[in-house]
Amino acid sequence: MHQAAGAVEEAAGVPLLHIADPTADAMVAGGHTRVGLLATRFTMEQDFYVGRLRERGLDVVVPDATDREVVHRVIYDELVHDVVRPESREAYLGVVDRLVAAGAEAVVLGCTEIGLLLRDGDAAVPLYDTTALHVAAGVDWLCAD
Repeated sequence: MHQAAGAVEEAAGVPLLHIADPTADAMVAGGHTRVGLLATRFTMEQDFYVGRLRERGLDVVVPDATDREVVHRVIYDELVHDVVRPESREAYLGVVDRLVAAGAEAVVLGCTEIGLLLRDGDAAVPLYDTTALHVAAGVDWLCAD
C-alpha cells in the first residue's frame, strides 16, 4: 500500500501517514544513522520504503539475497499463518547479527508479523517495530489540535 502512497494521497486530497516516516523519526531521535531493514523481499528490494528512510538521512542496509529469502519465506510461510518457530527466531537473529556486522546500529522490523518473532531487547541493537510506531503516530495525528 505504501508504494502507492503518493497517488493515494493525491487522489484522496488528504495527507497520508506513511509508515516509514514515524520509523525514521524514531530512529533519528535514537541517534541512529545506519540501520538494517527486515521486511518482505519486495519491501527490502524496492525503493518505496528504503528510499523514504534514505530521504530522512538514514543509511539503510538490507540483508544479502540468501538472508532476504529466509526473512521473506518465514513471513509468508509461517508468520502470516500464526506459526512461530524457535528455529525461525534464531534464523532472524542470525540475520540481525549479520546486519550489525555490516554496520547497522539498529534494525527496522518492517513487516507487521515480524513482531510475533522478535521484540526490542532480543538483539544487541535496538529493534524498531514499524507497526507500533505507525499506530502511535496515527493516534498522535488524530488527537492533535
